[in-house]
Parts: sequence; C-alpha cells; structure tokens
Amino acid sequence: MTRLTQQRRIHILRDDHIGEPLGAIFLDPSPEKTEWTIDLLRAYLGRRVRIRKVELGEDRVEVEVEFHALSIEADQLVAAARDLHRKGARRAALELFREALELDPLNCIAASGAGLLLIELERYLEAAKMLKRARESGPEDIEVLFGLGQASLKQERTASAIVYLEKACALAPDHFGARRALAELGRRPTNQARKPPPPESRSPALKIDNLRK
Repeated sequence: MTRLTQQRRIHILRDDHIGEPLGAIFLDPSPEKTEWTIDLLRAYLGRRVRIRKVELGEDRVEVEVEFHALSIEADQLVAAARDLHRKGARRAALELFREALELDPLNCIAASGAGLLLIELERYLEAAKMLKRARESGPEDIEVLFGLGQASLKQERTASAIVYLEKACALAPDHFGARRALAELGRRPTNQARKPPPPESRSPALKIDNLRK
C-alpha cells in the first residue's frame, strides 16, 4: 500500500461554526491575526492535513491543503461499511467509516456515512461535527444538509436547523423529511436556492499564501 500525496481545495462556512472556536476567525480577519488564524485552522483540520494557502472572506474560508491518503483502500472500507449498515450492523459500520477516514482524512463519503449513522445512534453533537466535515470536503449534498438540520434540532439550535432544512429543500424540493421538518417548525419550504455572488465580487478579507510549516 502506498500513500499518495493529494492536494485539494476545501471550503469552511462561517454559519457552520457559529459559537465554536473556529468561528472566531471570521470576526476579525486582519493581517495582524494571520498566525492565530492558521493555528485555529490547523487545530480544526488535524495534524495529517497540511495547509498551503488560505483565503478568508466574510462568510467562508477557502483552504488549499495537502495530505497523504490511501484512497483505494479507504473506498473499499466505505463500501464494506455501507454493506454492514444495510444489514443493520450500525456500530460495526461506524467503525469502518472511521477507519476509512484514518486512511483518507478528507473522504467526504466516509464522513457523511459516519455522520448519518451517528444521527441514527442519537449522538447528535458528534454527528454534526462529522457532517460539517463532509460538507466542507465534498459537493453540497441533500442528506448531509438534512442530517445537519436534524442534529441542530436535537441540540435545540432551531435557527441553524431552519437554515439547513431550507437549503435541503432548495436543493431537493421533493425531499419529504426536510419539508415535513420545516412544516413542523411553521416554515414554508423554498423551491429555489439563492445564488452566491460571482467569485470576483467575493474578494478575500485575508489571503495567506506559501505556507511552509
């Protein structure tokens, strides 16, 4: 087995980290706080992920990272975990998802699988953390958004839950679970996602390049 070096660009959203230590980087994105910002990002992403470049904006931070991964082996574990989940062996499946993330720390499928399983196991705080990682390292996913909505509701974070559920409905207007959850909260699902401003209008408030450590 050979660990291959990979480079990827991930996006971390401010609204996912309100009230958390990482969320503080959005409060004062000044050049004087560059080292502090990098330290918080390193603590969040973990020692196996090397930060190469950071672009911090008002509502998100784009991070170019480098890491070593056994992607094929991780994907095999994900497939095995899904099979165990289908058979009802949820705790064994969760362990395999975690093992996959040890081999490939930015495997969004393993992270989403683990997060959704943790919802089933009623471990909502852990589930939210895992689903945020899945959202950051992969494309926007309806089940990840719905799972974040469920986890937020169980933690009595109603405002955050509504945001996630509305995003889920915008992405998949016929998603029954998200529509029902919004209806129970007295909200009407929206059928269209808000389009983000074009990249050129979102100039970063803080840009950090050529990181060596």
